[in-house]
Amino acid sequence: MGNAIRSVFLLLCLFACRPVLAQESTVPFAGRESALKPEQIAVVVNDADLDSQEVGAYYLQARHVPPQNLVHVNIPGKPHKLSVEQFDRMRQEIQSQLGPGIEALVLIWTAPYAVECNSITSALTMGYNAAQCKNTCAPAGRRNFYFNSRSRHPQHDFGMRLSMLLPVETVEQAKALIDRGVMSEFRMLPAGAYFLTTTDAPRNARARFYPRSGEVEARRLTIHSMQANTLESTQDIMFYQIGLPIVPNLDTLKFLPGALADHLTSFGGDLLGQNGQMSSLRWLEAGATASYGTVSEPCNHWQKFPQPEILLKAYLSGASAIEAYWKSVAWPTQGLFIGEPLAAPYHR
Repeated sequence: MGNAIRSVFLLLCLFACRPVLAQESTVPFAGRESALKPEQIAVVVNDADLDSQEVGAYYLQARHVPPQNLVHVNIPGKPHKLSVEQFDRMRQEIQSQLGPGIEALVLIWTAPYAVECNSITSALTMGYNAAQCKNTCAPAGRRNFYFNSRSRHPQHDFGMRLSMLLPVETVEQAKALIDRGVMSEFRMLPAGAYFLTTTDAPRNARARFYPRSGEVEARRLTIHSMQANTLESTQDIMFYQIGLPIVPNLDTLKFLPGALADHLTSFGGDLLGQNGQMSSLRWLEAGATASYGTVSEPCNHWQKFPQPEILLKAYLSGASAIEAYWKSVAWPTQGLFIGEPLAAPYHR
């Protein structure tokens, strides 16, 4: 494609491009999205957890979030799951403290991360879905209206306040995660996007949506769609998606500030569970800035996991991590969004 034709195509994409199958396009971004602003996010801390309070205060300072956007709840004991009754009390407590203009919530703790079979982030954003828990492998009964939308105001447009959990395994790790999100706004280096089709056939349910390998020149990004079970010693990662229960060699990789990474498996979002599968926390420990995983057995419906082309398109268009991830999951009832929500390496 010549430079003149490429320029015309990109201009048309600013207004008209929609997600397409991988073989149809190597330019998966469209338009210029307005990333979420600090004054639009509420920071929720657990008063029963001193680490949560310390990291919450750090987040307000690092991200210049107005102090009136700090929200307090009290959840003693750090349970992995909340009952529906416990969740309802917590949700009412949060809502009573929210001011106007709040579009998203960041929860400053590791646990709780589930409400029965729902993730805590989906329950807060979309409401608790009891029907899913009757059969967790069933298709979701509640659609994400924000999925693949062009909305910049999910609360106004759909009545959805996006939510993401910022884990606090240790105060130092949580602060380092926040720092990576802040540093993502100063992205300078070329980056790579890695989409791996593995030998684990059931966990390749979304491989059909992997974008074609090639260059996205306007974003200094190289897309690598490949047949492999792992990356090793790769040093330029901005995107990494794979289907495996445990992802090897994470300690050999370098994730750039703002990197998004997740693996399609049953229990990635069961952060502290003992189920023989890799917790999504391992992505953040390895240096990624945001991730995703399901808290209960979803089976391998691709709609319950981030759709690669939509995630890539939204992030490259300037959306923040929380917006891009939420736009990429059609049925997020069981899905837990974790990381630093305001990371936006392609917002200019």
